[in-house]
Amino acid sequence: MDERALQLQDRLAAVRARITAASRAAGRDVEPGLIVVTKFHPAADVSRLAGLGIRDVGENRDQEASAKAAELPGLGLRWHFIGQLQSKKAKSVVKYAHSVQSVDRPQLAEALAKAILRAQEETGRPDLDCFIQVSLDDDAGEHRGGAAPAAVGQLADSIAEAPGLRLAGVMAVAPLGGRPEDAFERLAGISAALREAHPGADAISAGMSQDLEAAVLHGATHLRIGSDILGSRPAVG
Repeated sequence: MDERALQLQDRLAAVRARITAASRAAGRDVEPGLIVVTKFHPAADVSRLAGLGIRDVGENRDQEASAKAAELPGLGLRWHFIGQLQSKKAKSVVKYAHSVQSVDRPQLAEALAKAILRAQEETGRPDLDCFIQVSLDDDAGEHRGGAAPAAVGQLADSIAEAPGLRLAGVMAVAPLGGRPEDAFERLAGISAALREAHPGADAISAGMSQDLEAAVLHGATHLRIGSDILGSRPAVG
């Protein structure tokens, strides 16, 4: 194990300890799953993480994600697309993604549905997990992205009715400058309302390095952790 792998091992252990402590504090018997966000970091780091037992990785740019997925076949990784996505990129994303966690509009859901059916005909790949990204900003999400809470129900119906797509649940980023506890409590309420119409859509993707404890407290099933495991963005050039 090289020096970088040892560093990742230590950082990963520290984050897992935080997750365990937060789960116990919240009285949860089952800990949320960990998605390691590897954006801006090289494929070699993703390979090291796979060697440390990580199976779920997150990326937010298709060009970077598709290149890493092509470079790292056979590692048993599940790639989660977590960034804002242009509809024209749907065909590329479905070639490697296990989930798209940033579905925020009907047009994107429609593009993903068309792309996944084509991909399933060609490769037989499984259905694509789709999370509705919900805006928790007061200004309808201009800063952090996502669908307005009032639009979640209709968007959920369109995803659930599309062959090849599986409505997994909701995703959100805590607003800048606010209390993450308040944001994630609100997200939990939106999730509960969604489950009344779609009982299987029980996933909540919430919480990053700085606010994972608040997310665990309010029911997150998936945590997206990047910098506390991989460190700061590598220098370019």
